[in-house]
Amino acid sequence: MQATKSISQSLSKSKSKASLWAELKRDKYLYLLVLPGVLYFLVFKYYPMWGIIIAFQDYSPYMGIFKSAWVGVEHFIRFFTNPSFYLLFRNTMMISLLSLVFFFPLPIVLSLCMNEVSNKYFKRLIQSVVYLPHFLSWVIIAGITFLLLSQTNGIINLMLEYMGLSKIAFLTSENLFWGLLTGQNIWKDTGWGTIIFLAAITGIDSQLYEAAKIDGANRIRQMWHVTLPGIRNVIIILLILRLGHIMDVGFEQVFLMANGAVANVADVFETYVYRNGIQQGQFSYTTAVGLFKSVIGLTLVVCANWLAKRFGEEGVY
Repeated sequence: MQATKSISQSLSKSKSKASLWAELKRDKYLYLLVLPGVLYFLVFKYYPMWGIIIAFQDYSPYMGIFKSAWVGVEHFIRFFTNPSFYLLFRNTMMISLLSLVFFFPLPIVLSLCMNEVSNKYFKRLIQSVVYLPHFLSWVIIAGITFLLLSQTNGIINLMLEYMGLSKIAFLTSENLFWGLLTGQNIWKDTGWGTIIFLAAITGIDSQLYEAAKIDGANRIRQMWHVTLPGIRNVIIILLILRLGHIMDVGFEQVFLMANGAVANVADVFETYVYRNGIQQGQFSYTTAVGLFKSVIGLTLVVCANWLAKRFGEEGVY
């Protein structure tokens, strides 16, 4: 019996290997198309992960990773006990939550509205207009913001002054800084975010709309009862992935818009890592900060995916 069992197992393994090789040979061109993407992630995403170990070392570029002294969790203790930790955590979370609450739903709403446009030429024009800001760098967007909102020569403040109203310190007010960043994100990437949702909407069976019309549903009802449920899985997946980046608010945008007057609300993990890691050379300490951010993001993704599965959705994995 044991001999028969081992023979059957070896035969099944050989068959599986043969079928795998046959599949690879059959779809070789598809795998060749995937190869550049796989190499990109291996070289630029997975291979650099070896550098995480310097978060537990007193890393010296002269000694290298393998010869630097180990310090355990000393850098994490230093970070968590740092008086700036609460400030950095508060600013990062508030900027991310504002973006999540106000920015994330807008591409969904915009894609629903664009889907209702029947004139294809006008629809393409609108798509081109709302996509355009995505291709502008944050340097250009920051420059446009200064031209519009500067307290001295900004167009909006000049208009307020012309109407006899007092000028508003848009760029130097702590109360307006988080909203300013959120508004920039909305203007820059709302149109670009509609691409995935519009693609998901095109995959909805048109017979569902015809059945809704027969039942007397107007355009709003069709949108609510057909379109939104049809793209629900896509919305949930993108929301889960967005939660993984909740600790990333974008260094370039914050760095360009920050100034001394708003330093108390503009200092986030990215700017902190830049000052301590790049400018001061504290590589191990700032790697520990980055690892902390990654662990938080991974935890949120796992928990959100578990909740999605719990409520009957597909989730990310």
